[in-house]
Amino acid sequence: MEEEQTVVLAIVPGETEAEVVCGLLRANGIECGYRDTDAIDSPLEDFMTSGPREILVHEADLETARALLPDS
Repeated sequence: MEEEQTVVLAIVPGETEAEVVCGLLRANGIECGYRDTDAIDSPLEDFMTSGPREILVHEADLETARALLPDS
């Protein structure tokens, strides 16, 4: 998924949650991905495997993806 074509759908607490949300989105035909957020901002961030993740979707899929999330 190319980042310049994406928008942030949600921020989740960690990688496990990101995998669950992406699984839901993919099961509904929405291409997605996730990445670390800038919220970590620590010298150790490159060594950390946990922390917040941004869920990314194509802008055209944003409203449909929001409707699938429980908190929307």
